Amino acid sequence: MTDVMAKPTAGPALVPGSYGAQRYGSDVIVDLLRGSGIPYAALNPGATYRGLHDSMVNYGANRPEMILCTHEEIAVSIAHGYAKVTGKPMAAIVHDVVGLLHAAMTIYYAFIDRVPMILIGATGPLDRTKRRPYIDWIHSALVQGNAVRDYVKWDDQPATIGDFPASFARAYRIATTEPAGPVYLCYDAGLQEDELAAPVDVGAVLKGALPTPVQADPRALERAAEWLAGAERPVIVTEFTARHPSAFYDLVALAEILGAGVVDLNGRLNFPNRHALNVTGGDALATADAGLAVDVGDLYRALNQLDRDSKDRAKRPRTPAGCKVIDIGLSELRSSKWSEDLGQFQPVDLSIVADTSIALPSLNALLRERIRKDDPARAAARDRVAALHQSIRAGWAESAREGWDDAPMTPARLASEVWDVIQREDWVLTANTLEEWTLRLWDMDGPARHPGRSFGTATQIGTSLGVALAYRGTGKLVVDIQPDGDLLYDPGALWTAAHDRLPMLVVMYNNRAYFNDWEHQIRVARQRGTPEANAFLGMDISDPAPDFAMLARSFGWHAEGPIEDPRAVRPALERALRAVKEGRPALVDTIVRKRPLTRFR
Repeated sequence: MTDVMAKPTAGPALVPGSYGAQRYGSDVIVDLLRGSGIPYAALNPGATYRGLHDSMVNYGANRPEMILCTHEEIAVSIAHGYAKVTGKPMAAIVHDVVGLLHAAMTIYYAFIDRVPMILIGATGPLDRTKRRPYIDWIHSALVQGNAVRDYVKWDDQPATIGDFPASFARAYRIATTEPAGPVYLCYDAGLQEDELAAPVDVGAVLKGALPTPVQADPRALERAAEWLAGAERPVIVTEFTARHPSAFYDLVALAEILGAGVVDLNGRLNFPNRHALNVTGGDALATADAGLAVDVGDLYRALNQLDRDSKDRAKRPRTPAGCKVIDIGLSELRSSKWSEDLGQFQPVDLSIVADTSIALPSLNALLRERIRKDDPARAAARDRVAALHQSIRAGWAESAREGWDDAPMTPARLASEVWDVIQREDWVLTANTLEEWTLRLWDMDGPARHPGRSFGTATQIGTSLGVALAYRGTGKLVVDIQPDGDLLYDPGALWTAAHDRLPMLVVMYNNRAYFNDWEHQIRVARQRGTPEANAFLGMDISDPAPDFAMLARSFGWHAEGPIEDPRAVRPALERALRAVKEGRPALVDTIVRKRPLTRFR
């Protein structure tokens, strides 16, 4: 996260009454948004918040700035991507029942990713005498937040305008307190449009101090330091640590003190991929005598391996017997009564509840007291891990050359071609990692390079727009490796990118199939002895093949493709890069081969 992005862009701090005299309930909501430094509000228009819409335009002078979207999924995903970059919430506004239901899936993914977000909805009027016949009735619900209550941190539906400030302040505190997450505020349409008897002061509640981070038990940190200092082959597993950019560098320091290998699960970019201690993709855990999990969401998944081809879904530990496991993070605070995203229970030897942005510096200080810089055992450990790192990278380099001249091209060839064009730019990769080839072949040297892996279909284009919005005006080149199936869910996102001048480079990862699920059908066919050749049914999207370049051009983008010949990719990308530098979004539709079936044998 850059300093530029760390600063609110919504204008000066709130001075009550500086936008004209409050007249309506919805003016109070605008004061709360502006006073909290919310810079943007992504929305698809809805009649239930027409009062708020008018206040944002005419009372707030379009601050927060509206980001008009063609679907609520896109609006929420934009807020998701923005928060991944900045660590701060923006608003996503959705129409009553139907808009909220449209947005539900992307709200769930924001919850899974633990990003702060202010979701604003509307209902009613709850005073039934004020409702329009039919439409206000079918678009109202008894406690509307019930639709998403299981996967937001908190929801509220204040019953009076006077309660708007306290409700909003509590929502903001809950959304931004670690572990962060989305909150949902539902505003009665009638209260939005009601005239005020007197102005409502919002300044007092907004000045309230935010909670401090959760610090670790000092005695537990002492024990962790003793165990790690005594280990000969420690391994660190990390997933969400770099949501605080400073923790990225603290984690590097920790690994270097210990001479420990690091496995990055890419919930964020937590560790430089070319660092000699990065052993992601190897088997370092198999010989570890101590494992340190740092901000790992599903620890069982990290420490156990699934046999994907077994009928009984057999699992085996990645660590040897006797390996001590230390877990530092906020897993115990982020559990949901509904979602099971924490995974199967994983016993550990020491569990430390803490915000790692403050726990890691403390742990590093304790380890420096116990380990000399010139300790020959640590030097030997670093050399051993560095050799594994080089072996892993050599294997990737060899694998990348397989099928190098194939048309359609391999994912590795596409990743290489994109890297050749962007490596001299100040770039950031948004979500998809092209089957992890970008993480293997590009130089991921800092937390700003990649805000973390993608989530499910119908989230990646919207999240990428949110990343681009966060970096708008900074000169960074925002690169989206865009799956074809994902874009087909929300093609209207291309309009938002063009309309809001989000210069981004979209490179289609187009295999003309929902191939992740195709793989599953192949496995099932092999287990059951049914024809593998039939696996394409219900998966293939090549008849007809969508013309993504034509679609993008219809929204005013620079666009080229489809391109199957890998030799034609670089010239197309260079032309697209020039368009982005001129302020236009650009799309290059590249056709990538479906993975060979030998992968599954």
